[in-house]
Amino acid sequence: MAEEKARVLVVDDDPDLLDLVQRSLSAYGFEVLTHTSALGVSNLVRSVEPDFVLIDVNFPALKGDKVVNLARQYAAAKTKFILYSASDESKLRSLALASGADGYISKSVQGEELAKRLHAFRLKPRPPNPTPAPAT
Repeated sequence: MAEEKARVLVVDDDPDLLDLVQRSLSAYGFEVLTHTSALGVSNLVRSVEPDFVLIDVNFPALKGDKVVNLARQYAAAKTKFILYSASDESKLRSLALASGADGYISKSVQGEELAKRLHAFRLKPRPPNPTPAPAT
């Protein structure tokens, strides 16, 4: 029996990037869904149960790292949230840790390399949720 295709939800407000990522990952055997807004991601993760959510961090209304916190409550346990941004790597690393994302990938990563990194994330255990700072 063939392995089920990994389902990826790509969330970005750039339609050209969404098209590029969709075509690219589809060529490497992923089922790709796209969404152009940070709003509505929680409903989508609940209804389509993606294996991965690749989410940009720079949305006008609600930043992607905040969406991770909100959407994770509605996501299946298997869903991995990955920040996907053109921001510099040190900023992405910090945002991923602070938001409870499973990791980050720079938007400069495309094609076969992006597919390889997603497969590697599939094997990684989920990091523990960040501990909120104690109230003072």
